[in-house]
Amino acid sequence: MKLNLDRLFRYHRPEGTQPDRYARLRAAARTYADTIAELTPESPEQTLALRAVHLASMHANSAIAVNEEADQWTPPAAAETPAV
Repeated sequence: MKLNLDRLFRYHRPEGTQPDRYARLRAAARTYADTIAELTPESPEQTLALRAVHLASMHANSAIAVNEEADQWTPPAAAETPAV
């Protein structure tokens, strides 16, 4: 699959449900980062783990911004939603 650099590097104004979904992803990542910080000793590995959570959060938000047209996303049906 060839990357669409124009799409990748342009500004994507949040629309529709996107701002709420961004906030939910950030909150979930923050909760996980807080848990890592609480349960692990300060160390290079802890720093890497926290950076990985931050990076995953940014990529998740980017997946929304870069790959959706205005409000085209629809939530999965209740039967399709995986249990957490």
